[in-house]
Amino acid sequence: MRVPSRLVSGLLLALLSAASFGISGALARGLLEAGWSPGAVVLARLSVGALALAPFALIALRGRWWLLRAQARPVLIYGALGMAGTQFCYFSAVSTMDVAPALLIEFTAPVAIVGWWWLRRGQRPRPLTVLGACSAIAGLVFALDLASGADIAWTGAAWAFAAMIGNAAYFLVSGETDGVLPPITLAGAGLVLSAVILAVLGAIGVLPMHANFAPAVYAIGETPWWAPLVALGVIAAAIAYTTGTAATRRLGSRLASFVALIEVVTSALFAWLLLDQRPGPAVIVGALLIITGVVLVRLGDRDMA
Repeated sequence: MRVPSRLVSGLLLALLSAASFGISGALARGLLEAGWSPGAVVLARLSVGALALAPFALIALRGRWWLLRAQARPVLIYGALGMAGTQFCYFSAVSTMDVAPALLIEFTAPVAIVGWWWLRRGQRPRPLTVLGACSAIAGLVFALDLASGADIAWTGAAWAFAAMIGNAAYFLVSGETDGVLPPITLAGAGLVLSAVILAVLGAIGVLPMHANFAPAVYAIGETPWWAPLVALGVIAAAIAYTTGTAATRRLGSRLASFVALIEVVTSALFAWLLLDQRPGPAVIVGALLIITGVVLVRLGDRDMA
């Protein structure tokens, strides 16, 4: 049976987005350990991403400013909750716990999305979808090593669960604006809005903002402070959000959110390379269970996403 081209392109875009997002935690950890506050790292990342994406977002908009006015509410949710909220909470989490477990908690969002569609639209998940969600939850249990009674950084876990809420909002909004705003324009508008929100919160003293311009230290060596910031903005913001939004338009919020769980694998690889955080057997088993969930959800919801 021939695979639809929309599905293929959506999967490729989702994988590219997951790989781009995957490097963010490791890059941010180097800056956080150098003395940056989570708020300052997120603000810098979103600001650089907004600057990098702005020309392309404006070209795609083609002067149709009324589209932004018509979509003010979803753009606000996308930027404030899906971008600024998610990234701030995630970077706060990785400041006290390893990258891979923090990301695994954040990416329980697909389970929340399945429940959201069930409650809001009465779309009861099929048995394979439920099995996929259970597989993802089981993967989370393994990744956090809960069964052994390990000492968990509960403050970091709480931040990661908060990031999960924002992550779910990101996929839901990305999937519900189909045919209205071009993906690159939605991503660009969200980056600008989220950067402005964080800058205001920092200016009034609600969000701590401090930076250290000493070199950032990684397992592979030192780098100037601006290098990881540029990579965070261009790769882990501009490219990641644009390709992720485009993928969600093609795949639907449920499937796209499950495919994005591949980010857990890429983040673990980058954490190993840049931070020497080697994933243990439990994390590997958890990742495999989560990937299994992607396949099961696709089989169960292939004509409902």
